[in-house]
Amino acid sequence: MILGISLTEWVGYLASLVLILSFMMKNIRNLRWVNSMGAILFVVYGVMLDISYPIIITNSFILSANIYYLLLGKN
Repeated sequence: MILGISLTEWVGYLASLVLILSFMMKNIRNLRWVNSMGAILFVVYGVMLDISYPIIITNSFILSANIYYLLLGKN
């Protein structure tokens, strides 16, 4: 625990921060990269919450969509 906050919560806060930062980007490619990092962190967070399937499934889909568009080079 750091500052009375569990590691799991810190991962959730970091994931939220990264996701928020991604939506402030003008370049769609950078947005997708940063958003993908946020989605990965949210998947980790979902696992740390003793397998929260709604968080894991939603963010896995978001990550997959980002990877798909990054690999195709589409905006």
